[in-house]
Amino acid sequence: MISGDIPNPDNFDGDDGGEDSDGMFRHVSPDDFQINANSGWLSSEQLETARSLVPIVCVEIVPVRVDDRGRVTSVASLTRLTEQDSGSQLSRTLITGRILRGETVRQAILRNVTQDLGAMALPQLPVTLQPFTVAEFFPAEVSPFCDPRQHAIALCYVIPISGDAQAAEDAVDVEWTDPTKMDKRYFASLLHGHDQVLRAGLAYAGVHI
Repeated sequence: MISGDIPNPDNFDGDDGGEDSDGMFRHVSPDDFQINANSGWLSSEQLETARSLVPIVCVEIVPVRVDDRGRVTSVASLTRLTEQDSGSQLSRTLITGRILRGETVRQAILRNVTQDLGAMALPQLPVTLQPFTVAEFFPAEVSPFCDPRQHAIALCYVIPISGDAQAAEDAVDVEWTDPTKMDKRYFASLLHGHDQVLRAGLAYAGVHI
């Protein structure tokens, strides 16, 4: 199960090491709530060079709604328009994105959620940086996890969304689905191993399907 309120950066006290009276923010700093749009961006040429030389570190996010007991009631997936050899096609995906140089993991989560679900999505950032799994994507189909662009290491998190989520950036639509109603067709629509990430995330959150 997932529970907890949205951390409030106003509760931080720099003199006591960033911990509130309940110890909730022991591992969180106020900077984690700021998006630095100028940190670590690479040009297209620089990114291609980096992808050809080293693995790219990313976050992958399973956005969820939870009830007042912290139980997952629905999961969001994005519909994107992607270019295939046969032309443009709609595909289902989770939220994924690189961690930029100089960016904390929490900043990367906040930035990627905001880019895909809008500024009013209000994600509940994790108190601990422990992901529920680490997914390793390869450019060739040597494993169930494949990213044709790069070798990527993805830190995976289940993130409750408490605000109004709308499709943003290059997403065509946001679909919320009751996890108990997800069938084989739904998981099959998540390609390149993202279905396995979603299954692992739901199991971590206590949802058995």
